[in-house]
Amino acid sequence: MARYKDSFCRLCRRERMKLFLKGERCYTDKCAFERRGYPPGQHGQRRVKFSDYGIQLREKQKVKRIYGVTERQFRNYFEKADRQKGITGTNLLILLERRLDNAVYRLGFATSRQEARQLVGHGHFLVNGRKVNISSYLVQPKDVIEVKEKSKGMGRIKEAVEGMARRGLPQWLEMEKDVLKGMVKGWPDRGELTTPPIQEQLIVELYSK
Repeated sequence: MARYKDSFCRLCRRERMKLFLKGERCYTDKCAFERRGYPPGQHGQRRVKFSDYGIQLREKQKVKRIYGVTERQFRNYFEKADRQKGITGTNLLILLERRLDNAVYRLGFATSRQEARQLVGHGHFLVNGRKVNISSYLVQPKDVIEVKEKSKGMGRIKEAVEGMARRGLPQWLEMEKDVLKGMVKGWPDRGELTTPPIQEQLIVELYSK
């Protein structure tokens, strides 16, 4: 599957906001966006006026980059959200939040979604006692997510858990830090998904054309 392999800091600069794609680095003075908060390229500092379509497109690209999914995956999530009852934009964000790599990141087992995706792909986590190495696996309420016994000594996971307080734990998840185990208490609430800010209605308008 195609994955972005260039500098992640360029993505934050392109979207003109910090997307927290580099983990702990984003909280330090080494953050490229803090030093150069304008789009990359020789014309990056020019003032640009976006059309309505351009604003909607940038919002879609921003959310894609936050969750690290491809265009095809994102469209599939949107179509699934559109078929569900309720508000399509909210359904879309909840589906993205339910991805296993995102849940691992939210629980504090990884410093970024990219790192969480790699750890999941290498089989370091169990869901309800069974190994799951598919990042797009959608978690359900009462699912138990834990680090495999053989992986509990990994330095990357330990460091991530130690820095969890800075990122915070959403209310839809529960964490037992001592045993590196978490549980899904329920569906994510839209009010919790505010960092970075997302205007999902713009995405709905874009795909509804």
